[in-house]
Amino acid sequence: MTAGRFRDEARDLLASHPVVDGHNDLPWALRESAGYDLDRLDVGADQTGRLHTDIPRLRAGGVGAQFWSVYVRSDMAGDDAVSATLEQIDCVDRLLARHPADLAPALTADDMEAARASGRIASLKGAEGGHSINNSMATLRALYALGVRYMTLTHNDNVPWADSATDAPGVGGLSAFGREVVREMNRLGMLVDLSHVADTTMRDALATSEAPVIFSHSSSRAVCDHPRNIPDDVLSLLPANGGVAMVTFVPKFVLPAAVEWTRRADENMRAHGLHHLDTTPEAMRVHAAFEAADPRPVATAATVADHLDHMREVAGIAHLGIGGDYDGTAFTPAGLDDVSGYPNLIAELLARGWSHADLAKLTWGNALRVLRDAESVSRALSTRAPSTATLASLDG
Repeated sequence: MTAGRFRDEARDLLASHPVVDGHNDLPWALRESAGYDLDRLDVGADQTGRLHTDIPRLRAGGVGAQFWSVYVRSDMAGDDAVSATLEQIDCVDRLLARHPADLAPALTADDMEAARASGRIASLKGAEGGHSINNSMATLRALYALGVRYMTLTHNDNVPWADSATDAPGVGGLSAFGREVVREMNRLGMLVDLSHVADTTMRDALATSEAPVIFSHSSSRAVCDHPRNIPDDVLSLLPANGGVAMVTFVPKFVLPAAVEWTRRADENMRAHGLHHLDTTPEAMRVHAAFEAADPRPVATAATVADHLDHMREVAGIAHLGIGGDYDGTAFTPAGLDDVSGYPNLIAELLARGWSHADLAKLTWGNALRVLRDAESVSRALSTRAPSTATLASLDG
């Protein structure tokens, strides 16, 4: 049965149970393409061809809540990484101030529900990479005070206390200081995000965390063998932890044929003096020329649905969500070209027999619950003193 027949049903479902998307890199795109000039790239208007994300297409896609990534590149270090993260946070805050009729600041699960009731898109922040705290518990607490509600423990490179999926092993997972970072995040009520981290780090964090964890934008390694994806043994730990794995749409993480092609495309970017994650107009011109000579394998909504089918079998429907990674990737699947595409994925899942109750958990319910559970753990830990641990005191 073709998914197209279910598109109206998908839109109706999303009107009641909108998408909570775990990861969107719009702030970095605004930094790179417009120097944070929100007049130059006004997301209140359609920005098709320039961005994956704007308010009209968020509305068309049935998005009810968005974790805006306040990501900075992991080759930034020390104070520079902290300053850049603060600039990213400022960008999100200015977006919310500029579009109050559409974007509602959200810090809690109750805030998410209130935003939905008011017809606005709940807007939360997630920091992508432990380099953003520069090995400082006080900086971690400052990010929380500024509204950051998850932190990805690493990005593409290791931090001194945690190993990344795409770097050589450093400390073998989490160091003693890394475990203390997880405990402090639990105390605060900040979600521990395990996208980008090494398998060893995933397992150490799950063994340490007293609260549910998330994978803000990761898919299934059994379906596409890429180190950024989640192995089945880790997925199988989520029910006991209560966590949520939010499937991503990035073609090189979901389509096996795209893995090797992306390696060649990344090498081409570096040969032109560009960072392989660059999505500026200049970089996209380089990508387009490469793709013309070496056609890109194209993922689809069905490709992503294959991951969700497998992840549901291993982890259960209560532990799945969506994290598209829009504006953080040069390429997107056909039918999921931008943030207006979520109904196409839901239609594909309806065609596969997913129930409305299961889809409501996937889109809205599971993400809401995991944040609420983290808040509950934080309240239970309210008598625990803020950590004063340092990297030197715990790791030597």
